[in-house]
Amino acid sequence: MTVQIIADSACDLPASVMDEYGIKRLSLTVHLDDQDYKDGETIQPKEVYDAMRNGKAPKTSQVSPQSFKELFENLAKEGQDCLYLAFSSELSGTYQTAKMMQQEVQDDYPDFNLNVVDTHCASLGHGLVVLRAVQLAKEGKSLDEITELSTYHLQHMEHIFTVDDLEYLKRGGRISKAAAFFGTMLKIKPLLHVENGQLIPLEKIRGAKKVLKRMTEVMEERGVDLSDQPIAISHGDDLERAEKLADMIRDQFGTKEIHIHQVGASVGAHAGPGTIALFFLNAPYK
Repeated sequence: MTVQIIADSACDLPASVMDEYGIKRLSLTVHLDDQDYKDGETIQPKEVYDAMRNGKAPKTSQVSPQSFKELFENLAKEGQDCLYLAFSSELSGTYQTAKMMQQEVQDDYPDFNLNVVDTHCASLGHGLVVLRAVQLAKEGKSLDEITELSTYHLQHMEHIFTVDDLEYLKRGGRISKAAAFFGTMLKIKPLLHVENGQLIPLEKIRGAKKVLKRMTEVMEERGVDLSDQPIAISHGDDLERAEKLADMIRDQFGTKEIHIHQVGASVGAHAGPGTIALFFLNAPYK
């Protein structure tokens, strides 16, 4: 590849996919039972979801400065142009840490071409941006060209998702206590989206069965060329519902390429088991 693509584990692409495409991976940390684990390496999503179902409250922390510095230095020594696509800065400090380490390494290796981009995305919304970037790299596009097209994708990436229990998002500070209490008391299933990198409540839907249908309705309202763009569905240990949503989308829009993967350990520690998330572009695919 002309450009090395780097992503962190919050993109929720499995290790097998990262390896297949030659994407360099940096793992966030999951704290559980007084132990630290590397997301997707020393702990898998299923372990986190089972722990949460048993009343435990895992925490997460960003990619360490040392991890960034070691990777960036190694790539600088190889003279490799690089693009790091980071988890939303509104949900993690990972992007800011990467920018600090970028400056340090480029001070020592002034010819090192590294772009660090805040995707303002999470889970497979982030993952779809990463996959498009690596496809462009394999086509021989330049660092600036890949950065420009990746920026287009991240700016137009829709995140529509629902969670089984708002308590998990409350614990992680992702929504207010009042919002969590309101949703739980009324047995409401929330529909949320991402706006400027932040999790924002979109609608409150009474009854779990209506949620998937409403997700496809929002997709129709916001999406463009839905039959011809790749979309993604991530799930919190609920493959059955994820596949049901995929079937609904294929039937309604004729979508040809649908990626289905689990919400990873670091994102899942906040969203919780039963999460279903849908990602697509609200502009033409480029």
